[in-house]
Amino acid sequence: MSTLHRSRAPDQSQKFRQQTPVEQDPDELLRFFRAVRGKSRDLAEPLSDADATVQSMPDASPAKWHLAHTSWFFEKMVLEPGALDYRVFDPSYSFLFNSYYEALGSRQPRPLRGLITRPTLEEILAYRAHVDAEMEKFWLLSPSARVMELVELGCHHEQQHQELLLTDILHLFAQNPLGPVYRSRDDGVVAGSPPPPARLLKFAGGLVEIGAGAEGFAFDCERPRHRVFIAPFRLADRLASNAEWMDFIADGGYRRPLLWLSEGWARCCAEEWTAPNYWEKRDGGYWTMTLSGRRPVDPAAPVVHISYFEADAFARWANRRLPTEAEWEFAAAGLPQSGNMLESGQLCPAPASIPQQGLRQMFGDVWEWTSSAFAPYPGFRPAEGAAGEYNGKFMCGQFVLRGGSCATPGSSVRASTRNFFPPDARWQFSGLRLAGGGDDA
Repeated sequence: MSTLHRSRAPDQSQKFRQQTPVEQDPDELLRFFRAVRGKSRDLAEPLSDADATVQSMPDASPAKWHLAHTSWFFEKMVLEPGALDYRVFDPSYSFLFNSYYEALGSRQPRPLRGLITRPTLEEILAYRAHVDAEMEKFWLLSPSARVMELVELGCHHEQQHQELLLTDILHLFAQNPLGPVYRSRDDGVVAGSPPPPARLLKFAGGLVEIGAGAEGFAFDCERPRHRVFIAPFRLADRLASNAEWMDFIADGGYRRPLLWLSEGWARCCAEEWTAPNYWEKRDGGYWTMTLSGRRPVDPAAPVVHISYFEADAFARWANRRLPTEAEWEFAAAGLPQSGNMLESGQLCPAPASIPQQGLRQMFGDVWEWTSSAFAPYPGFRPAEGAAGEYNGKFMCGQFVLRGGSCATPGSSVRASTRNFFPPDARWQFSGLRLAGGGDDA
């Protein structure tokens, strides 16, 4: 690979110092960096070069691109501006693996990432090894607090791409008539019976604070912490299930325009939606595509791979609604941030635990659509420079999801975490939890 000296990029770290003032332990951060980078390599292990190259739709990216882009982030944001005498691995990668950072130059159009047949997967893994080695050398120079904040951001950014790598591979494999298996699952789990009805738990609401506090890592869109008023409300103690979704289908849910928002109904008709993404009728029942291949739909498991439009229509059919993101965060505050996430190895949503007093499945299994548009919190200001393009520029036409999924790294989810997608997105691990007013039975 050709290498050459690069001019230094502008310092992107000033704003992050203001947002995360708590000092980071350099050794702990280095261990986190190593663990995240190693996990990405592990996730790519089952993939062939062809698997990692193909792009199944414009919204998805090849696994090879995810692996390269997350390395590009550390190279462009940390090593080039901060490391003395750093030599880039290949100057063409700046164009190939930039995502949407207009301030850092031109890039390969997103819908055409699948045309990057070269460099090969082997070369991308060599690129990752190069960046990792240079980061290790750079760490010996005792990086500043500003640099450490950028490295921490880069690690959480890579964790987001780990989940995207899995959702994009699932979408790719679902297009293959052979239904390839990403990771075999011989856990003896069989489809369960439909779960008992969800219970609506009451919350008093009031004038409360939401958003990330001053301590610890959070993305810029999670701050500043601020006060909101929440009227009394109720929240289902578990996620909506596949069995309930089958009832929705059987009752004409995909054929009744009065249940749908206008834009959602237009999309439903244009794309001929009749069930969640990946579902198909077979042998008198429903089957779905998973990362362990095609399997019967488990009635007891949470419904997944649905759009905001579908979630909203289902809630209206059930005489309920979707929670606001403030309601969701208020209800989740103080709960253990654990559940069926990437570390469990299941890579698919699991049925809720036996009924208990409080909320179940708040973290993991599926990202939960809320009724809230992705908008800035009062007082939000994006970072200066290219790093300011991370979240703020997408605060239009998106809806917020909460709680993480079975493909989300556990250390990347907080009660304040705000995921966001356009309302027609269906390829993510997205589902819903019903909500109602404080007086609903």
